[in-house]
Parts: sequence; structure tokens; C-alpha cells
Amino acid sequence: MIVIPAIDLKSGKCVRLRQGRADEATVYGDDPAAQAADWAAQGAVELHVVDLDGAFEGAPRHLEVIASIVKAFGGVVEVGGGIRTAADLSAVFDAGVSRAILGSAALEDPEFLSSALEQYGDRIAVGIDARDGLVQTKGWVETTRVKAVDLGRAVSDMGVKTVIYTDTATDGMLSGPNLSQMESICDAAPGCQITASGGVSSAADIENLKKLGRANLRAAIVGKALYDGRASLGNLAAAAAE
Repeated sequence: MIVIPAIDLKSGKCVRLRQGRADEATVYGDDPAAQAADWAAQGAVELHVVDLDGAFEGAPRHLEVIASIVKAFGGVVEVGGGIRTAADLSAVFDAGVSRAILGSAALEDPEFLSSALEQYGDRIAVGIDARDGLVQTKGWVETTRVKAVDLGRAVSDMGVKTVIYTDTATDGMLSGPNLSQMESICDAAPGCQITASGGVSSAADIENLKKLGRANLRAAIVGKALYDGRASLGNLAAAAAE
């Protein structure tokens, strides 16, 4: 496994939300590019970026900032948040992004997902955000009746190669990942490389993910624990590499 630090963007700043709530944001810095360079200096090889304003408003809102992050980081940068049209995809890739993450659009517009896969192949990832096993959309504001495992199975069958699974109840809570849900999504989408997101706060959490024994569990995204100093990227990466 690898550990991927996260940068969440809101009003041009690095923030973290508690359970995805826009009214519970903590600002960690006003220079996202500098933060990206710092993660690279600490050894990160991939970076996860979320355009929170884009997720809530339905279209990317930080393209210039994202371009600066890509340049500063120098490695693989994946970006999600509000990417719902072909024009959005083109703009994100023009900013230098390696992978674009489709969330709400993957559920609500499978034809768009299919055309995106045809054009961009494995540069398209799907973000599945779920609470109590049910998919949430539009920046986690709306909870659907679609089971996360069913969506995972569907996108795997469509040829998606990367799925980022976020358990929204644990995100930002530092309480550990939802291991049973992670196990289920790995099993439901065997053709996908799965990235775990939500709740990872220690090397023990990384070790517990690895103990699931799922070969397609490729990575874990970590945010708040790193920003709060509860864990270091080096220690988490070492646990993931063992």
C-alpha cells in the first residue's frame, strides 16, 4: 500500500471538514502550492486534491490553484470535486492533473462516465462516498438509496480502474477506518484498485487495512491526522510499505 496526503480546497485555502460539513471547516494554510511542495519533500509520491467549492457548487472552482499545486508537487495529482461535464474534465486535465475523480456524475450520468473512460481510460477514477453503506452525492449533502457496493460493482464492470472509497461518517473524526465497508467495496469491485479514505489516523489504522488481505486495496488517503500532527507521513508510509 501507499499513503496519499490530502489537500482540500475552500476559498483558495487548505482546509479540512468534519464529516464533510461545510460549516465545520478548519483552515490549515493559505498557500496550497507550498503545502503540496512540503508533502513532496516529505516523500509523498501521489497527492489527493478535493475542490470543495466545486463539489458544493457543481463545477470546478480552483483550476488556477490546482495548476499551481501540480507544478509544486511534481508527482501524480488526482483531483475531484464538481467534475460533471466534458468541459470540466478537459479543464482539469489542462491544469496538469494526472487523474480526475468523478463522484456525483458517476452515479447520475453513467453515459458521461462511459464517454470519459473511452476518451481518458485509466486517468478516470470514481469517488464513492457513502454513509451507512449508502452513496452520498453533491458534496455529501444528499444521501441516495444506492448501495456503495452496488455502485462499486457497476463501475468495475464498466472498466473503471481506480475507486476512492470514502466513509463519510468517519472522515475527519480520527476514529479509524470503517474496515467492514472497506472489505465489502474491495470484494464488490475486484477489477478496481481501491483507495481507502476516512478515519485513518495512525500506523495501526494502516496495519488494520492491510490485515483485510485485499490485494486490490492499493492506498489510503490521510488528511486531518497529518495536519493535526497526530501522525507523520513517514511513519504511515513505513507501515504501508511493510
